[in-house]
Amino acid sequence: MSIDLPAAPAFGAPIELHPTPEVLRFLATRRSTSAVTLTGPAPTEDEIEALIALAARVPDHGKLSPWRFVILDARAKAAFAQRLEDLANARGDARAVAKLAKLKTPPLGIAVISSPRAHEIPEWEQQLSAGAVCTTLLYAAQALGYGANWITDWYAYDSEAKAILGASAGEQVAGFIFLGTAKEPPLERERPDPKALTTRWVG
Repeated sequence: MSIDLPAAPAFGAPIELHPTPEVLRFLATRRSTSAVTLTGPAPTEDEIEALIALAARVPDHGKLSPWRFVILDARAKAAFAQRLEDLANARGDARAVAKLAKLKTPPLGIAVISSPRAHEIPEWEQQLSAGAVCTTLLYAAQALGYGANWITDWYAYDSEAKAILGASAGEQVAGFIFLGTAKEPPLERERPDPKALTTRWVG
């Protein structure tokens, strides 16, 4: 699918606010696609560049950009998965090996790395911004018509696995966004009752 984004506004330019019912319709039916059901084609290089540009427009208190992206194309992802499999096998951890299926199957992955800065903005807020990057990347990919799945498994938290990915000390993997074409439409899952999760503060 071709992608035709408007040019990014110039710094300080007024941004018009107007209703966008098509976005509301998208959000009302949005559904992640299981990583193990993703196949090719994956987003093109131009689409990847656009997706990252969109994801970088998230709320970011302090304008710190406390996150970065690691693209795992098919070749790189296969090599990364092999090193993780070697690591898990060396530990005798068959369960960890089995969990690599979600990493191995999709044709493309983008890791979002939370990289908090030393700043008066609390680290927690910087980490939340990285989570917003994951969400926006997921939504943008799906808006392009691709299947997408946000995954955090053992290799997002394991120190040796993070080192293989290239995460530095103090960095965390906010998520792996796996992308591709859905083999079949995802089925709707059970959703929470928003009313049961909502209160009004009355003082």
